[in-house]
Amino acid sequence: MTAPSPQQVLADLTADRVLAIVRAPGIADAGALRDALAAGGIRCMELTFTIPDVLRHLERAASAAGGDVLLGAGTVRSAGEARDAVSAGATFLVAPDVNEQVAEAARDLGVAYFPGAMTPTEVARAETLGATAVKVFPAATLGARFLRDLAGPFPQVPLLPSGGITEQNAADFLSAGAVAVAAGTGVVPPDAVAGGDWADITARARSFRSHL
Repeated sequence: MTAPSPQQVLADLTADRVLAIVRAPGIADAGALRDALAAGGIRCMELTFTIPDVLRHLERAASAAGGDVLLGAGTVRSAGEARDAVSAGATFLVAPDVNEQVAEAARDLGVAYFPGAMTPTEVARAETLGATAVKVFPAATLGARFLRDLAGPFPQVPLLPSGGITEQNAADFLSAGAVAVAAGTGVVPPDAVAGGDWADITARARSFRSHL
């Protein structure tokens, strides 16, 4: 199956408005996790490289789940990780920083790239390197007002706030100009992911979406 273009990934993420970021000591069944999130209305899922054996989980999620679900790899720190993630089935790459090697790999692979940035200088560099969107981190520490101020000089740069996004503040970040928000442990608690509590994750995803 051909991976969606970066523009299509961004369009789908913007329409969905939520990216679920999974960090856990393990995943009981990555395909079931992806389906559980989709059942709750979240169709974009990122598995980070901090998860043990993440490439196997990416392969499982890519092969087991159907429908129009976007699967990405997060905490990508090198070109090698970028290539491995895409080979395993990732259709977008998320990085904690602005890394030229990862950006180049994403361009060569033809996949969406969301680097992490905080300052205007970092956002500008991410844009120069061809970022599909910029992950603004740590979002909750900086606040929705900071995101609005950051969007002022960069109206052409899609901003994706991450870090501390909850049901209570997600709508504020969207109103401040975010194209989408990144949901973490409030939607995908590590224990539920590792233990396979899919009903809980579906309920959390549905509840999160209801607050947008």
